[in-house]
Amino acid sequence: RPSVGFATVKLLELAGCRVDVPENQTCCGQPSYNTGDRRSTIEIARNVIDSFDGFEYIVGPSGSCIGMLHQYPELFTPEDPYRVRAEQLAQRAFEITSFLTDVMHFDTVLADYQRRVTYHDSCAGLRELGVKQQPRQLLSKVKGVELTEMAESETCCGFGGTFCVKYPEISTKMVDDKIAHIEASGADAVLGQLVDQLGQGGFR
Repeated sequence: RPSVGFATVKLLELAGCRVDVPENQTCCGQPSYNTGDRRSTIEIARNVIDSFDGFEYIVGPSGSCIGMLHQYPELFTPEDPYRVRAEQLAQRAFEITSFLTDVMHFDTVLADYQRRVTYHDSCAGLRELGVKQQPRQLLSKVKGVELTEMAESETCCGFGGTFCVKYPEISTKMVDDKIAHIEASGADAVLGQLVDQLGQGGFR
């Protein structure tokens, strides 16, 4: 879904940022981390840290990706030089709605969406990054949007990385419940943070 990346860049440029996307960045390492492949995760983390060295901020549309960047410090021993660099990277890494509202204080959303919507909170964004009100604050600036909260909006959808593979029956029940809450809200559309690995952008 490259349109999500382009839309992210557009919003950041409207907020006054100069955007650069390093060509040598790769996946954040969450898939290997979730499956216990610590060696590969550390190699990936080192590459990401090197790729974004010198950028003022690292911003992405995926709460899970940015959440993984916040896990990097625990991958390195205290004496490893990458430990301090990982801590510094985590302090500069933001999910897009959090960055726009909390850092840039941006509220000029030039959008028109004449629909009733409901919002599903990202597990990683909510629990790892504290992203809750920020997307709702931005949605309140969209012309025509009527936000209707679903029941249990903070409850996980059941995907959870490798959780859905290890526990398919539990995962299916969770997503069935989520769908029922969405339908009961009467919304025309359900919105949420992106959770797949699209990569991040760096800002100078």
